[in-house]
Amino acid sequence: MGYKMVIIFLALIVSSCAPKVDRHLTITSPDQNIVVTVDTEKLLYSVAYKNEPVLSESKLGLVRDDEDFSTNLTVRKASKPIVVKDNYTMLTAKKEHITYTATERIIETKTSSGKKMNIIFRVSDDGVAFRYEFPETSSDVRKIISEETSFRFFEGTKAWLQPKAEAQTGFEHTNPSYEAHYMMEIETGTPSPTQNGWVYPALFKYNNVWMLITEAALGRTYCGTALQQHSSDHEYKINFPQAPEVFTNGALNPESTLPWKTPWRIMVIGDLKTIAESTLGTDLALPAVKMDADFIKPGKASWSWILKKDDSTVFKVQKKYVDFAADMNWQYCLLDATWDKLMGYDSVRILAEYAKSKNVGLLLWYNSAGDWNTVKFTPKDKLLTHEDRMKEFGRLREMGIKGIKVDFFSGDGQSMINYYEDILEDAAANHLLVNFHGATLPRGLHRTYPNLMTVEAVFGYEMITFGQGSANKAPEHSVMSALVRNAFDPMDFTPMNLYKIPRIQRTTTAVFELATSVIFLSGIQHYAESPEGMDHVPENVKDFLRELPDYWEDVRFIDGYPGKLFVVARKSGESWYVAGINGENTEKSLSLDLTFLKNKTGRLIASGSNNSDEPSFTEATVDLPASGELSIVLKGNDGFVAVFK
Repeated sequence: MGYKMVIIFLALIVSSCAPKVDRHLTITSPDQNIVVTVDTEKLLYSVAYKNEPVLSESKLGLVRDDEDFSTNLTVRKASKPIVVKDNYTMLTAKKEHITYTATERIIETKTSSGKKMNIIFRVSDDGVAFRYEFPETSSDVRKIISEETSFRFFEGTKAWLQPKAEAQTGFEHTNPSYEAHYMMEIETGTPSPTQNGWVYPALFKYNNVWMLITEAALGRTYCGTALQQHSSDHEYKINFPQAPEVFTNGALNPESTLPWKTPWRIMVIGDLKTIAESTLGTDLALPAVKMDADFIKPGKASWSWILKKDDSTVFKVQKKYVDFAADMNWQYCLLDATWDKLMGYDSVRILAEYAKSKNVGLLLWYNSAGDWNTVKFTPKDKLLTHEDRMKEFGRLREMGIKGIKVDFFSGDGQSMINYYEDILEDAAANHLLVNFHGATLPRGLHRTYPNLMTVEAVFGYEMITFGQGSANKAPEHSVMSALVRNAFDPMDFTPMNLYKIPRIQRTTTAVFELATSVIFLSGIQHYAESPEGMDHVPENVKDFLRELPDYWEDVRFIDGYPGKLFVVARKSGESWYVAGINGENTEKSLSLDLTFLKNKTGRLIASGSNNSDEPSFTEATVDLPASGELSIVLKGNDGFVAVFK
């Protein structure tokens, strides 16, 4: 037998001895409630929850510029199920100490030409995640043309989705900024009103099962994605960003050398309690990079611009807001756009020294600049290169500035995702906290960079101050934002106006506004109320805000429904804060299950009967019975807060 024949013969023996891969592979959550089934011949996956199908056969795979990894793939091998675990700590999330446990299986595939791609599945008790991996090594830059991944829902599934704005539209060409109202309880298959599709997180409900889709771990080798505009047959596909969503002359779609791992596609599955308490969006984010953590201090901030607008960034007004923050035991004061012209660096330095004497730190606004927006506000063109950033950030650190707010980014292209990370890295080197505005969803980036305190990416309070129509939608939108937008990532909604909004009739009660201080999650919470407005607030409510924790250790979902109601409990030390907001203009009688607080005594702040323009509050002592039931009546667009120790 010739040499070549021996090689072929041995190869056939090895091939015949290789374990055959099952046609239908399963990956099961540790509690056995979630089962993912992968059809290894068609490369489709489906999901069942408690023995009931919730996601129909959906596509896997992607197309690289040198190879199609979505069709004619051969499954070579599938690993046995293993348990993966992770433990980590965060100060900008719904929990401080977080544990992640999941079942993992890796499916190894190859194309007809022999190129390899692995599909990594992880199934935890609260959901499903998967990603693609190219394990081969190459210094050649490969590009992903499209991702064929899909989520195909059953007929009858409802969706709560936010359209993604067209690139280069809106104020001074600053879209997309994830700043739109949600379309609520629509039929799956309803096309987005924009060609740019639907943003994450995306919420769905089939029968009594809720599903929330997002992504995490973009790293520097992927763009941010969305769901495509059209979803025929209830099938939602991955959408890459539009051409203008880039850093100048930078990459739009994913490109990288090999090996290469794509982001995690994530679907939380269960009831609304599962959605509200899940941490999958950070569980699957990249771990924290090394940085000095001493400067990372979450907290609360005063902010003049939200009610007083552009002309307020002058020394006299900002000194008053520093005093306001000091009086309220808030750690920060934000100086917004054009501080460099209206005040100047020297005056800001003097104000920073004054603020330090009051135990208040200053935060400064910046224009992300570049050719992706035409915004004239300054400072601008100071962050575009590493050298410029280090020069500017070094100056700020020497002045005693604690953080920056960077505004008006261009979207989700890979180069723009890298720009976010560039800013975070250079800011961390100079002990600066970061807040991104006019920006994309962070997708767990605050775990990777602990100095990322918050990100806007929401139709926030500033929009309410611009028009009555937005104010009218504020109650339901606040509920949606708390449950969906704020599910995993900090949200700079800039909430809580307790008195008046200039030229706008607020539709929420003062206690609704107060409740958002607990309900909304943000590493630094920038409050909308002014010193003049706070003068109309009773001292007991001021004390509540003075004593409010700067971060939360744990969370429990109590009650709610998208757009209609949200009640949550958050833990700090030995205290539990319970807060609720009514997203509808109808009175609701609630019987809340607080069994975990049974027999405890608490302090309840609710709306009073005062019909004047003054904020109306009542405070009462609440003794929870052995059943742990709390009965409370909320007026339309009303709220409440309670503290149990």
